[in-house]
Amino acid sequence: MAGIMFYRERTKIGEGKKSPRYILVAVSGVDLKFYAKHVRKQELDQIAAAVKARLVELKADKKKKQHDDVEC
Repeated sequence: MAGIMFYRERTKIGEGKKSPRYILVAVSGVDLKFYAKHVRKQELDQIAAAVKARLVELKADKKKKQHDDVEC
């Protein structure tokens, strides 16, 4: 079974910036150590192809804070 890599777009990035826009959130079924905090989509595609993993983009509502409904 191929692994799955979950990623999302960074929320605190300025318009027109040339910095990496994505962050790896979780990995399942792949023996992989990840050292970068932020990566480009092209880099994620290359890593996923090398380890034969599927990329899954996590979507989030940018207007609503997600942690308001979660009890700790």
